[in-house]
Amino acid sequence: MSEGPRKPKYSATRRLHLKSILLRRAGSMLLAESEEKREERQRFINEYFPDPKTSDLSVQELQELCKELHRKIDVTDEARYDIAMKVDKNENEIVSLKQKIVSLKGVRRPSLKRVKKSTEDMLGAYSDPSKHIKPDFKVNLKTVKKEDEKREEVTDWRKNVEAMSGMEGRKKLFNAGQ
Repeated sequence: MSEGPRKPKYSATRRLHLKSILLRRAGSMLLAESEEKREERQRFINEYFPDPKTSDLSVQELQELCKELHRKIDVTDEARYDIAMKVDKNENEIVSLKQKIVSLKGVRRPSLKRVKKSTEDMLGAYSDPSKHIKPDFKVNLKTVKKEDEKREEVTDWRKNVEAMSGMEGRKKLFNAGQ
């Protein structure tokens, strides 16, 4: 028996036809399911929340009905709050348990790889440390000479102002610039 290229059981057109039939069937099932959910929801609402008959009630009866509805709302709000608090507590507990798991496992260290050393490197580790040649990195650096700027020390600024005032001071500045 030779294992050559296998021929499909169905042709491409047949597969496409079957796929389209399956998609149509799935679409109709989705529509039926959504319709069923809608009817179930409507049935639940009608059963648990009947329409209040307010047309033939007096003002006093309407006020009593409102008070009763407010009491029911308060009860459901309390239940919702209790459930929300339980959910928050459980979420916090889950977070703390996850942190405990991480702390118990510890940090996973990667496996170290072997490094091949030459015999000179191995013997160099056992040899006298005074024989090791330390590289001198400063040898290849260029030397930079700093030029010292000549600064005039002024002891009293008033003397400098008096010396530079008038035509003599301007003449000194002109001569200094050249």
